[in-house]
Amino acid sequence: MDNLFSHAFPADEAPDPVDGLDAVVHTVVVPGPVSKAFIGFTEHTHLWWPLEDHSVFGTGSYVEFEENLVLETADDGRTAVWGTIDDWQPPLSFHASWHPGTTALWSTELRVAFRAVEGGTELRLVHDGWEGAENPAVTRAEYDAGWPGVLARFVRFMGGVVG
Repeated sequence: MDNLFSHAFPADEAPDPVDGLDAVVHTVVVPGPVSKAFIGFTEHTHLWWPLEDHSVFGTGSYVEFEENLVLETADDGRTAVWGTIDDWQPPLSFHASWHPGTTALWSTELRVAFRAVEGGTELRLVHDGWEGAENPAVTRAEYDAGWPGVLARFVRFMGGVVG
């Protein structure tokens, strides 16, 4: 018997993406060393995140990485958990469940990795796990359209030029 569980995948074979939905992958380069880019992304998020377009509470709220959470706090003190960080490897990467505006029940997976390249630091964002979303195809399309604008704000914040 090769495998006790008939639904398990062999070790050398990965499951197909849900309904053919590939990961959303976006890459940008910012000036400066990896450590500076990581800190800019995770400790100064409130200074560059486009809350007017991508938030639960809108402009005036505050987004931050707080312990193992990505958290948005409204002016009146209400909070919304955007995600739970389950792998924190400063200054190289982090991985989180991702569910802004919804519950952890409908979370997707977000990994952001930083590496030195000529001219600065490359940030590579991989967003997948669409099977965790309430509506996988719509959720993937929304994030694929939204991440470029979010990352462009980060690039400008870090002193880079958006092409």
